[in-house]
Amino acid sequence: MQADAVVLDIDGVLVDVANSYRRAVVESVREVYGDTLDREAIQPFKDAGGFNNDWELTHAIALYVLAWQYGFDHDVDEFTDHIAATGGGLAAAETVVVNAVGPAERERIYDAWDRDRLRDVFQQLYLGSDLYRELEDGDPDIDASGFINDEPKLADPETLARLTDRFDVGVLTGRPAAEADIALDRVGLDVPDEHRFTMDDWTEGKPHPHALTTLADRFDAETVAFAGDTLDDVRTAVNASEADPSRTYHGIGVLTGGLTGEGGRRKYEQAGAALVLDSVNDLPSALEPRA
Repeated sequence: MQADAVVLDIDGVLVDVANSYRRAVVESVREVYGDTLDREAIQPFKDAGGFNNDWELTHAIALYVLAWQYGFDHDVDEFTDHIAATGGGLAAAETVVVNAVGPAERERIYDAWDRDRLRDVFQQLYLGSDLYRELEDGDPDIDASGFINDEPKLADPETLARLTDRFDVGVLTGRPAAEADIALDRVGLDVPDEHRFTMDDWTEGKPHPHALTTLADRFDAETVAFAGDTLDDVRTAVNASEADPSRTYHGIGVLTGGLTGEGGRRKYEQAGAALVLDSVNDLPSALEPRA
């Protein structure tokens, strides 16, 4: 496969977030409500689409837990199937719950659903007390060491060197900019600000194509390969192809995030992936610069 530019997601591609972001999702709900879902339940939400923002994913899981307490009888797979059919994301999750419970239950659920507190707890658990003070400019009320310290590197230095030597390389991530900097420093990837998009740089989020098509334009690339670990990453490339038919966009799924094995490979292919790799470390051998 040929490309002029390579764009990389961070989570599940460059660093492993199973014990950081994904742990923070379920533990934040537990901290606030005393109940939560298993970590394995996160993937159906991700597959439903629209949950690139892990704060919104946390809000959706908390909404499910609260709704279950008030008579909502859909299991996680049913719930996320309905979310997908309703357009994906947090707004769809709200619609599913609102349509499934009565007015009295709905009022109790919304009274208990504290998104500001959930986000704050998430940041405390993920960042840890010291980094929370620095980045959130506040005093924590939870003593936490920080799940951010449990993010093993997935990308080998040789992989990143081969990519940056042969291609223009950009980053497209749902992380806030400061947290993206920490991960990129950890793996040793230096990407200038104009060649990266973080949560702070756009409002739409993946799978909206704007960030990817903008990076393609900034690289003046005719062919772009975008490697990510979720179906929304692949959908971003598919949507970019539709929005910008003058260029070619390849969505590449890696099996080091929540999607793994043959089941993960099939889901990527069904979403329109041009290529599915076991790891980002296989990417340099799968690509060659466009002549």
